[in-house]
Amino acid sequence: MRILIAGLGAIGQRHARNLREILGKDLELHAYRRRRLRHVITESLERDDSRDVESVLGIRSHDDLDAALAERPDAVFVCTPSSQHLDIAQRAADAGCHLFIEKPISHTLDGLEGLAATVRAKRLVALVGCQWRFHPQVRMLRDAIATRSLGVLRLAHIDYAEYLPDWHPYEDYRTSYAARADLGGGVVLTQIHDYDLAWWLFGAPKRVSASGGRLSDLEIDVEDTVDVLLEGGQLPVKITQTLASRERRRLVSVAGDMRSLEIDLLNTPSYERNRMFVDEVRHFVSCVRGEARPLTPLGEGIEVLRIALAVKRSMRTGRTVELTA
Repeated sequence: MRILIAGLGAIGQRHARNLREILGKDLELHAYRRRRLRHVITESLERDDSRDVESVLGIRSHDDLDAALAERPDAVFVCTPSSQHLDIAQRAADAGCHLFIEKPISHTLDGLEGLAATVRAKRLVALVGCQWRFHPQVRMLRDAIATRSLGVLRLAHIDYAEYLPDWHPYEDYRTSYAARADLGGGVVLTQIHDYDLAWWLFGAPKRVSASGGRLSDLEIDVEDTVDVLLEGGQLPVKITQTLASRERRRLVSVAGDMRSLEIDLLNTPSYERNRMFVDEVRHFVSCVRGEARPLTPLGEGIEVLRIALAVKRSMRTGRTVELTA
């Protein structure tokens, strides 16, 4: 299988390693790179300047996207900053390539219906990188909700906290995509995982209320903290997110009239974090081979982005935003 990875930062390198593990000698790996940085980013997100990433991963690199697509890859992994996703994905889809698009699909809804139309017309696989759906604790919680073992659900809370300067130790946080509006950053889009989990576990909301903004002294031009309420769906879902906390958290709690349940996604005994990324990529390969259907399809990624953008609009205006069907 010939695969092109667009963007070879931390997540691009992770996917490349995992593709090597899954496909072995059956993989021909290419990369579309503009900066052509040589260092390896390790599993622990440290920078290793003693090794060359292209040699380590066995990658043939291109600095021109058309030249890279001329190699006729079977699939393209879009791993660039969020604001660059749509252009690369659309050009790859036009070339007939299956798509793995890292979250969020884009920083705006503009152009996404055109991409979806191309994917449908060419019968392409398009999967959005939302790896937490593959986590065993999330699967367990979803099963508990589906079997009604918690009773009638009353309230859910998704709580994410991290300190942006510690998030990617290999880079200056001030230059990262998470810190910059022009690259599609901010806690809401960078951690759109939380809205994806809310949508996947509890269904689509009808109203969004949010407050927050840049509330810390971090040197960024985007929001670092937000407090959100999603209403009108199966149950009210509260989401709190911050990039300004020294204490790391990723918790999902659900209260039912029979019992409550909380999962701690950063502390799962005997579970290696990379496993969910491996399972996600293995699933994508199965979809490309026609053996499965995407667990995180493009259409769902668009709907989740619609929610996240409504959160940003509510935070900006101070008003509740109604989500149209």
